[in-house]
Amino acid sequence: MHFSVKNVVQECSEVSDKEQLTFPQVVMKLMEAGVERYHADLVRAEKTYYMPNGESHVVKNADMEKQPAQDFSADQIKAAIKAIQTQTIGYKEFCKRIASAGCVGYLVSLIGRRAVYFGRTGDSYIEPFPVAK
Repeated sequence: MHFSVKNVVQECSEVSDKEQLTFPQVVMKLMEAGVERYHADLVRAEKTYYMPNGESHVVKNADMEKQPAQDFSADQIKAAIKAIQTQTIGYKEFCKRIASAGCVGYLVSLIGRRAVYFGRTGDSYIEPFPVAK
């Protein structure tokens, strides 16, 4: 992965952890850099960013304060998504809530315009999102 793209993904991870940019702003930056998708692993506290040609880069994130719950709740995931979309909560609280809902990670497809949240047993919830502007 080109160093300029590595810089963008590093910056996007850092500003997300610091709650300095919203999800749509991060999506726009990643799309401009040519990133196709990324995987957030809540257990390992890292994100892996992927380019269309298969190149990838792993970025360490802020550690979770607790491990994700055993049971997956799509309803609790939806509620956390709504809360962050309405800016009732920030990214840190969002991560806490989805972990409490049994989410161990999520995949964001920039080209597919959706996020897939998944639990330990493969249970999942898919949230479409509009094109970032």
